Amino acid sequence: MASSKPLFLFLINISFLLILSSAEDATFSFDFEVSYITASPLGVPQQVIAINDKFPGPTINVTTNNNVIVNVRNKLDENLLIHWSGIQQRRSSWQDGVLGTNCPIPPKWNWTYQFQVKDQIGSFFYFPSLNFQRAAGGFGGFIINNRPVISLPFDTPQDDIVVFIGDWYTRNHTALRKALDDGKDLGMPDGVLINGKGPYRYNDTLVPDDIDFEQIDVQPGKTYRLRVHNVGVSTSLNFRIQNHNLLLAETEGSYTVQQNYTSLDIHVGQSYSFLVTMDQNASSDYYIVASARMVNESRWKRVTGVGILHYTNSKGKARGPLPPGPDDQFDKTYSMNQARSIRWNVSASGARPNPQGSFRYGSINVTEIYVLKNKAPVKIDGKRRATLSGISYKNPATPIRLADQFKLKGVYKLDFPSNPLTGPPRVEASVINGSYRGFMEIILQNNDTKMHTYHLNGYAFFVVGMDFGDWSENSRGTYNKWDGIARTTAQVYPGAWTAILVSLDNVGVWNLRTENLDSWYLGQETYIRVVNPEPSNKTEFPIPDNALFCGALQHLQQPQTISSAASINGYGLKLLFTWVMFVCTIFHIFQ
Repeated sequence: MASSKPLFLFLINISFLLILSSAEDATFSFDFEVSYITASPLGVPQQVIAINDKFPGPTINVTTNNNVIVNVRNKLDENLLIHWSGIQQRRSSWQDGVLGTNCPIPPKWNWTYQFQVKDQIGSFFYFPSLNFQRAAGGFGGFIINNRPVISLPFDTPQDDIVVFIGDWYTRNHTALRKALDDGKDLGMPDGVLINGKGPYRYNDTLVPDDIDFEQIDVQPGKTYRLRVHNVGVSTSLNFRIQNHNLLLAETEGSYTVQQNYTSLDIHVGQSYSFLVTMDQNASSDYYIVASARMVNESRWKRVTGVGILHYTNSKGKARGPLPPGPDDQFDKTYSMNQARSIRWNVSASGARPNPQGSFRYGSINVTEIYVLKNKAPVKIDGKRRATLSGISYKNPATPIRLADQFKLKGVYKLDFPSNPLTGPPRVEASVINGSYRGFMEIILQNNDTKMHTYHLNGYAFFVVGMDFGDWSENSRGTYNKWDGIARTTAQVYPGAWTAILVSLDNVGVWNLRTENLDSWYLGQETYIRVVNPEPSNKTEFPIPDNALFCGALQHLQQPQTISSAASINGYGLKLLFTWVMFVCTIFHIFQ
């Protein structure tokens, strides 16, 4: 049978290739080591949170429907969860990385996230969701590219450039947390960072010497895609590049009608993609600016992030005054009109090969209505708290999703009011009971004196209206029922409202919160619980094998096992086992 050996080897190789080609979707693995490092972004040495010793952390770059494995090792001295902001976690709230679904990763432990970026494209970011840690860093980019069979609604850019902007304090996150616990405001931030770096010294008085600044190198005549994220604590920022237009193309997973802006307000937690063409004469470098909005400009002048756009043929350094932002700090109408101008590109394909706008949200009957009102912080039982509709949320010791899984009673209440409470505010774990496959209208009413942005995990919602004053039933007459942008984070102006519509087709327990870290920390959040009355693995994946346990379920926690994202995942093991069995069968035949 010696002559059969070449045929045997040929069949083995063919079988291996066939099995590999049968894999449904590619898997990408990452290892994150989360630790403290010392950095001086504003010239003052301080403790920041790094991922793999990088601040900001590495960018995850994958494609629609890829499987993602991220092994997180917690080298901090406190609990940790990583949240994937804007990633919709289809059927998998177990991987969401917030306290309503996950027990925290203890210090010196590691935990592996596994999820699929199902039917998504766009620009997102990740960050630590506990204990005010985002104010110290720990964030990074998350890009989901179109599959090759789905064309972009614009020419392929020269390159992707991820830009993080955000207000920054030189006090560490534990000090900021203590100030809030003591009933104090955080006060004005110490600056604005661009990609973890302080401002270019555009002004010798306002900016100290020897501060490291961000420089973005570009080639003349080329077009780049800038994915800009506001990862700050609570400050809305106006983003602009001197002498360059920002062609808005995408926001948080939806392609937009392409419009040019000289600058755009980006509120806390929001993400935008701009196409920027390098069409200037390169007589000098150009300023990249992120400046505070809706504030007393004279006091906040030093709270300005400044980077440099450097052409490869630039003839000198940027000089002169910064390009001015909108001059309306006492009139927010300009900013709101700008926000209203952002529309969904209903003719563009998204993650699927059909137009993303084919979903006719304006013709769907609303089944549930919630009016959520926030106010300035109040005292409840002697403690300063932030509220949403009169309720200040307090996370129970046992996460909601775990309590449901193990049928624990009394962990939370399904009694979040559809309208703001008229009685005294209270602190409790009160949750919205969403109807699976229902269509929910949420009105976010901001009766505070500062800007807020609101984020919903697990979903993209349609922003259908916003205006000043109090929302009323008549406000629906102003809704955009055709091409309102679908996104995950919407701004609500002070003394104004924003209306969103969301299709509750994703089973799980999903966090709805303000992205302003101070108000979030003080309780301005809730959860929407969406349960399929006929449980099925087709609508929600089972609890993961590596689930952490805490609270009333602490006794179920096993000693940790060290894992690596580089190890073979479950699907890979099945694939390998199938291949080995096939090889053994073939080998037996040829004996």
